[in-house]
Amino acid sequence: MGKTARARVLKDNEAKAISRMLRVSPQKLGLVAGLIRGKKVATALADLQFSKKRISLDVSKCLQSAIANAENNHDLDVDDLVVAETHVGKAFVIKRWTPRGRGKSGRIFRTFSNLTIIVREQEQKQTQKQKQKQKQKQKEKA
Repeated sequence: MGKTARARVLKDNEAKAISRMLRVSPQKLGLVAGLIRGKKVATALADLQFSKKRISLDVSKCLQSAIANAENNHDLDVDDLVVAETHVGKAFVIKRWTPRGRGKSGRIFRTFSNLTIIVREQEQKQTQKQKQKQKQKQKEKA
């Protein structure tokens, strides 16, 4: 007697992966997440590989996890995957203190972030064009 399965939130042609408690501020993570948004998966992985940002390694791990989820859990074609959405959220902040001059103390905030990547399978544009041409030919024959 386990729990009943939750209804699937995503569409049938989508898969997602979540990375939690990444040790970077949401602002810095948002720059890297915006770099891959809307790109094909192969291009996004190449961009992350050659990025100079430290957090790009963690983002590429999350993207590879989303690709694996799409392939293994949802039977989607890896070659047609596109990074549909990337969400960056604030996780928590560790507050520390450091001594300053004249007996005062200074605050240090160590921020953490959450990252969600959603990949979507898209049909190739050539096949869509071919379908439109076939429909036009059928209309002309009729």
